[in-house]
Amino acid sequence: MSRREIVMQEIRRAIVRGDLPPGKKLTENSLATDLGVSRPTVREAMAQLVNEGFLTQEPYRGIYVDSLSTEQMLDTAKVRMTLDLLAIDLILDDESGNRLSRLHNEFKTYERSVQSDDPLVRHEAHIEFHRQVWEIAENDLLIKYWPITEAQITLQLATDQRLASDLSRDVEVHRQLVDAIESRDDNAIRAALDAHTMGSVDALIATLQ
Repeated sequence: MSRREIVMQEIRRAIVRGDLPPGKKLTENSLATDLGVSRPTVREAMAQLVNEGFLTQEPYRGIYVDSLSTEQMLDTAKVRMTLDLLAIDLILDDESGNRLSRLHNEFKTYERSVQSDDPLVRHEAHIEFHRQVWEIAENDLLIKYWPITEAQITLQLATDQRLASDLSRDVEVHRQLVDAIESRDDNAIRAALDAHTMGSVDALIATLQ
């Protein structure tokens, strides 16, 4: 892993932990000192995170941790619904059943990992499960879109974990989603995905208001 990638990873982790909350201004000098790297390395890392949507750059003001508005969260959820449904269709199109089996195994891995007392481990387990749904679908465009999607999910989850974390709820909503996919019932899949994606966003928005 390059120094730039290490800096990116540390910034992502700080966002998840809440050490860098939405709207927090970042400076090259402080990050370079804290992480023991050069300013050019920090500059490259921040530029990449701006491209991925973790950070936002405002002319003449600097770089900040991105803040998700209600509209952004709802828009992201709607796009995720469409792309997740595409991934699920591709998983179910596999007549061998290998993709569906891999999905089942990924859920079991998530279910074990998310029991950790460390919020960062729980967050990474959650993110990895959803990344694997797209990975298992074996669609190149989905994989290319993932970094931007991950940024939006991370910012939302970081806020959710800080304000309204409910481990039992999280595990159950994912279990219901996997069960619906394994049933191959289109209506059940859409209902479970709506409860997971739109339901989670609606609950978070209600908490923020």
